[in-house]
Amino acid sequence: MGNLFNSYSPPSTPPPLPPPPLLLPPQKFPFVFPRVESLFLPDPSPFFSLSLFFAPLLTNSFFQNFPSLSSVSVSFPSRVATSTSLYQVFNADLTISTISSDDAVRGSSLEALRHVISSYNDLSVTLDFAASNLKFILVRGNPCLTCLVNRGTEVAISTIHAILSLSSNSSHTKHTLKLNNNHTWLVYTSSPISFRHSINAITFGRFSGVIRIAYLPDGGSFSEEVLDKFSSLYALFGDVVLTSSFCLEYKWDKRGWGGLLMLAHPLHVRLLSRENCRVTVFEDLKYRSIDGDLVGVVGDSWVLRSNPVSITWHSIRGIKEESHNEIIQALRRDVAGEIGFIAEEVCYPKVILTIGKYLKSTIEPWLDGTFSGNGFLYDVKWGGIITKLGSTNPGEDLGFGFYNAHHYHLGYFLYAIAVLAKIDLAWGRKYRPQAYSLMADFMNLGRRSNSNYPHLRCFDLYKLHSWAGGLTEFADGRNQESTSEAMNAYYSAALMGLAYGDTHLVAVGSTLAAMEIQAAQTWWHVREGDNLYKEDFTRENRVERRDCRLGIQVFPPSPITEVLFSDVQFVKHALEKVRSMSGFDDGNSISNFLWWIHSIVDEEET
Repeated sequence: MGNLFNSYSPPSTPPPLPPPPLLLPPQKFPFVFPRVESLFLPDPSPFFSLSLFFAPLLTNSFFQNFPSLSSVSVSFPSRVATSTSLYQVFNADLTISTISSDDAVRGSSLEALRHVISSYNDLSVTLDFAASNLKFILVRGNPCLTCLVNRGTEVAISTIHAILSLSSNSSHTKHTLKLNNNHTWLVYTSSPISFRHSINAITFGRFSGVIRIAYLPDGGSFSEEVLDKFSSLYALFGDVVLTSSFCLEYKWDKRGWGGLLMLAHPLHVRLLSRENCRVTVFEDLKYRSIDGDLVGVVGDSWVLRSNPVSITWHSIRGIKEESHNEIIQALRRDVAGEIGFIAEEVCYPKVILTIGKYLKSTIEPWLDGTFSGNGFLYDVKWGGIITKLGSTNPGEDLGFGFYNAHHYHLGYFLYAIAVLAKIDLAWGRKYRPQAYSLMADFMNLGRRSNSNYPHLRCFDLYKLHSWAGGLTEFADGRNQESTSEAMNAYYSAALMGLAYGDTHLVAVGSTLAAMEIQAAQTWWHVREGDNLYKEDFTRENRVERRDCRLGIQVFPPSPITEVLFSDVQFVKHALEKVRSMSGFDDGNSISNFLWWIHSIVDEEET
């Protein structure tokens, strides 16, 4: 049987992203599920400026853990590594606040003292403390905390440690603060200032201007020279542009003079295209972090180019004919969304109609609102899709009503919709509005104020992978427990683009899937000999060491899994185990696993 379905293979030179096509007549798009106000989601009004309420709000942002009412604290945390865990503990090394008289404090309500998010972008957030005349500019990768002070305000910088010494340069615009925990901090001011200090605080009189604070890392005088040289220019905010397939560009709005110094994590350094942007990398300016060493990069913009991936319905490597029968026997026992294309690849088309009927019976009630037990709704508080059960109980649907793991769950819907749209064109046309609404909930690229969904709900454009936690609080910070399901979400969106002939959706979905793959391989696929983490942690947490650890990194198997994980020796070992298994978790099947294993093993043995 020939290949009935087209695929997308990236060109050697990625073209610019095409403009989004007009997918439906304007009166039919965008589709919005029935509106509801969740009973338990937090009210966003205490956190955001009123000017931001005209657009949907982020539910997976890096700035969700900023609770302080009247100050901002910074930390350079120690990193603790054992054989079972790797973590950092935030301690308030320095806290920046204003000095207020007792009368002023008594006359200020908590409402007046609180901060609000006045603006945010892909790489930045601005916190406004209106009552304190302070504004903090927090930009991802910035080695300095930037604080704008208005109206001649008295400022205090306090610490939980003891201050050993405080010195200033001749112009009184650079101040060196040494603490008894062996930390040295540099404080830069846009105009001369004189400090007073006690054992755990420094204060200065009325000031208007810019304060920048940086931790001085190990590296002797070189690190200090670099920080000094680039202390006069700061980023106000940062945006990310998808300039072409598999290519992102970081752009910053800047103030001051000189070059812009930012910090790059290990994946940035690997993807940074020196041919497409003019940057200087200072590898000896190095900050230790839980993600590996962050190094200095100077340049007005960064261009990040990932390895391209092919978006296909069938396995990339192909299945040997002698392996077909084993998979066909499994197909006779399985019914799942992906096995229709497994069936086509191994020349067993009899099950495709059965699969189509099964998928329609399970998917349609969700799309047309006839599913009596549950269904999709549109949350008007934050701007996104939740479920009927999830709108009244935060524990239902694995926290979907709290915006937990939206890309994981909706990715499966998109895959099934892509399959149905491909095998039944009329069905695909009928449900295209609902399909694009599901996709846009977690993969919206629009920035219009009248959009129904926020910009890229789950994907972190600085870390280059998604987060799953939504608005849920976790003691250990945000999480991305299943990198493969994250990759599957964007792969499924790209497949849906193939099914609908939407080249823009294919390009964006495949680009984000490629970034997810490289991030997973960088941070989650711990391998023997890696030096990103401590030796004890690496030795005990290699991805090949335990089946369950591998399982969460390859679930669900699909053609793109061949790119994500292709350890042939481990897969050969897994084949015998899979043959002896009697059942699989929801969303997987023995035919899925056999197909994935043979797609890797068969090609290696050819």
